[in-house]
Amino acid sequence: MLRNGFVALLVSVSAVLTTAETSAFSKASNDSLLWGPYRSNLYFGIRPRLPRSLSTGLLWARVEDFTVIQDQIRVTCEQHAGMAGYGWDAYDPRIGGVQVVHDKGHGIDLETSFVKFDEGIGGWAARIKGTIRDDAEAGAGSPRGTHQLKTAVWFSVTLDGIGSIEPRDAESNAELGYEDEVEFTGNSADLGDFKLRITEPKSNSHPVASHEAYQSRPLDRTLVNSFQIAQENIWQTKGMLYSSLRTTIDELVEIYGNDKLPPPWQTFTIPNKPGKGNGHLVQKNFEGPFEFDVFYTPASKEAVTSEDLTKALKSASEAFDKKYSSTFQRQAPFTDKKYDGFGKSLFSNLIGGIGYFHGDQMIDRSYAPEYEEDDENFWEAAAEARARGAQTPEGPYELFTSVPSRPFFPRGFLWDEGFHLLPILEWDAEIAMQIISSWYNTMDSDGWIAREQIVGDEARSKVPVEFQVQYPHYANPPTLFMAIEALLNKFDGSAKTKGALSEKFADPEAVRSWLTTLYPLLQRNFDWYRRTQAGDIKTYEREAFSSKEGYRWRGRTPRHTLTSGLDDYPRAQPPHIGELHVDLLSWIGLMARNIQRIASYLGETEDATRYGKIVEAIGRNVDDLHWSKENKAYCDVTADEYDESSHVCHKGYISLFPFMTGLIGPEHQHLKEVLDLIADENELWSPFGIRSLSTRDSGYGQDENYWRSPIWINMNYLIVKELLNISQQPGPQRERAQTLYSALRKNLVDNVYNSWLDTGFAWEQYNPDTGAGQRTQHFTGWTSLVVQLMAMPDLKAGVKVHDEL
Repeated sequence: MLRNGFVALLVSVSAVLTTAETSAFSKASNDSLLWGPYRSNLYFGIRPRLPRSLSTGLLWARVEDFTVIQDQIRVTCEQHAGMAGYGWDAYDPRIGGVQVVHDKGHGIDLETSFVKFDEGIGGWAARIKGTIRDDAEAGAGSPRGTHQLKTAVWFSVTLDGIGSIEPRDAESNAELGYEDEVEFTGNSADLGDFKLRITEPKSNSHPVASHEAYQSRPLDRTLVNSFQIAQENIWQTKGMLYSSLRTTIDELVEIYGNDKLPPPWQTFTIPNKPGKGNGHLVQKNFEGPFEFDVFYTPASKEAVTSEDLTKALKSASEAFDKKYSSTFQRQAPFTDKKYDGFGKSLFSNLIGGIGYFHGDQMIDRSYAPEYEEDDENFWEAAAEARARGAQTPEGPYELFTSVPSRPFFPRGFLWDEGFHLLPILEWDAEIAMQIISSWYNTMDSDGWIAREQIVGDEARSKVPVEFQVQYPHYANPPTLFMAIEALLNKFDGSAKTKGALSEKFADPEAVRSWLTTLYPLLQRNFDWYRRTQAGDIKTYEREAFSSKEGYRWRGRTPRHTLTSGLDDYPRAQPPHIGELHVDLLSWIGLMARNIQRIASYLGETEDATRYGKIVEAIGRNVDDLHWSKENKAYCDVTADEYDESSHVCHKGYISLFPFMTGLIGPEHQHLKEVLDLIADENELWSPFGIRSLSTRDSGYGQDENYWRSPIWINMNYLIVKELLNISQQPGPQRERAQTLYSALRKNLVDNVYNSWLDTGFAWEQYNPDTGAGQRTQHFTGWTSLVVQLMAMPDLKAGVKVHDEL
């Protein structure tokens, strides 16, 4: 009964928000977001925002060597896979854009353009264009030089769920392959009848082979292999390809033996067996540069031509450039054109990394006593409870979200998503609002949202087993509230009373309706944090304004506080049930502030008064509980061996959380000391950004060194934003904040830009000594916040890095 009740309530939450989206956003607006490159983990994979539907993917390889095919077929984005950079150069989710994959390892630059017709629901088209790189090395079988290199390209087409799809004229092309374009016809409950065409331009060159096998499978034909695939495996296009290639290889070995096989470009071909099935592989073989188009259209629509696509791509590119220039107007000292492509790339990859996920999640709802973490050595007991493996699959869930990194983190992260939404909100507020709604669709009846959204088998395939299970006892920074705050800030100065919206919103009343529907869910989420992450103030006789507003991250171990988002940042040793964490109190203060704003805006005066009291209590308790006079910094709190309260001070990002979350105003008594810490180059300041941990801390650069020295752009963005706020208000620290703001903003942008020039990538974090990008590659999640940094006002151009700090 309990479980059935939970599922029913979860469904009702989802239904409420879906209804809210329908009323807040027009049908045309929703239709324009139906299709997209929503398989974020692939270099290029198109699907709609529908649970079980049509899906496509692109695979390719250079086929001049028998060994390269074993592990270098490109399909999923991978770390350090021989790329000189890849991603969207320009992308708008409503119209499309252009992506380029600089595949240095395969000697080719692959342009994958995507554009929508008739506002998305009417159809879309993609252009796949290969250009030989200048630094491409000549391979075996290329006596005429690198421009003759041979590339095999496969395009996968799958249909999940009820419906059908099959290639036309299968019987007449079953012998040698398709000489002209390949057309699929299909239908599904959600899409109706549709067509998918893959062209074969006459300008392409194809490899030849003197081997007699060429006669039965000429490489100037397009090959199609059709399958019937189990639903749980339908996303595994690479496995489908390997199976097809193995069939051909086994056949050729049986006929010719291992010593007389055809050359690789002839051997690595799929069987040409077009027909019925829910999965199809289409293979094209090229010599030198190539190009072909893919068109999807509802059966009732007129066919789109390659000429139409060329015009649409030009129009999409021009529209993106115009909108980008007006949305993110770069301010000095970043007005030089050299920053243009950089900014467009980072933003396009952020918004082009939005994915749609559907499927179950692994959740442990065992509610074992060990998860309460109320006993000594609680982390050991909790680990034993997790080891019992009480998780079960739940769902299905749906999630529409951007991702931190397509190769390494192609899934939803609560910690990251609020940061992602800040630039997205500037571009298209409705997209940001739909993403927020999607996240709240996953919230359970208690108000818990999983910190990682590993939804479905495809998403799970990229996650180590030990990190797949989610626990409804554990929190994560509630960064969605930052995005909601940014949305509220789009109101004009009289927003609290009038609710007037900026011109970016077509229908202010619809947005008001959306906030009205979202409000009780935000309340439930807020209550969950305060209830499940409550800390103990009374037992340890701590003097504080409020006996309630102190909090402790659950899920601690001696080495990690993964739930905080700051994984290995040093905390009290050993962990203690009497701990209080200043970053968590700061996050809950940010939540309370924004729920109060929404309550006031919606006319919920009693709620607004109640939340206002919580805001005040948190503001007072931050100082009463967490300010260390001795260390002149905000610190965590623990209980010593005598059960007496004491501060645990590891100066760094933790110390700045009350400042970063806006709890410290321009007249605050500790603002000067906070700025002292930021500005001290022997503590946190570096020429490349603010370090995560003070150089004077004994843990600096030690252990995993994940959050123990590196520079993180999300934290630095919050610091810059608050420095700007202080610098624009009267107060004793105004001029100093302005100087710090200007210098830090310039350091951050220039360093990320220089690293991008050197490597072709944005990175997860940056080295505090050299500025080099490190850890996760192609981290175009919160690192893309540099786009907003460049658009912030120039308060003092030309400030020297440290002379005036």
